[in-house]
Amino acid sequence: MPARINPSILSADFVNFERDFGSIANADLIHVDVMDNNFVPNLTFGLPMVSRMQEITPRPLDVHLMISGVDKWARGYAEAGVFSVTFHAEAAENPVGIARELRSIGARAGLALKPGTDLEQYLDILHEFDQLLIMTVEPGFGGQALIEHTLGKVSQAKRKIDQEKLDIWLQVDGGIDETNIERVAKLGADTFVAGSAVFKAIDRAAQIEHLRNLANAAISHRH
Repeated sequence: MPARINPSILSADFVNFERDFGSIANADLIHVDVMDNNFVPNLTFGLPMVSRMQEITPRPLDVHLMISGVDKWARGYAEAGVFSVTFHAEAAENPVGIARELRSIGARAGLALKPGTDLEQYLDILHEFDQLLIMTVEPGFGGQALIEHTLGKVSQAKRKIDQEKLDIWLQVDGGIDETNIERVAKLGADTFVAGSAVFKAIDRAAQIEHLRNLANAAISHRH
């Protein structure tokens, strides 16, 4: 399975989204962090802005809801036509119900876990999802360094996915850059959110390609 590179627009210029989208037109998807200053200590934007992005984006939107009340709010993003909606297990009362609703509307459903959340309690429902997002930093702010202990969950999830032959993308988000993407890919991740690692580059398209090549090389050498 080839690697996917999803640049996070948390590192983009919020006043010039259309221009910045153009600079990452070779991304697999565009990762959109929706924050409510409640579930996480930061505020970005909500459904109206994401709906507008959906109109101007050259690539599918990979929406990551870092918000409370996802049982109520998640469906609106699927109805806006985005490709994928990922919500946090910690914010959901009925994660399976939300996933089924998202998929019935036509979006892919993703489950996200914060660094301190144990994966074990969610292994039995993984088959209900199209994507599992392992947060490798505390959600809320870009530019953080990857938290090493979170990588154990990547390996654990990959074992489960392989054992049950699940059709699910294994995504990592937080501190991913050219110094660690190969190592994380080798552990089992196939979908990588990269914010500052892409947007700091002068040639963002070339940087996306570089990260993709590094990850693909590691994936091809998995045992």
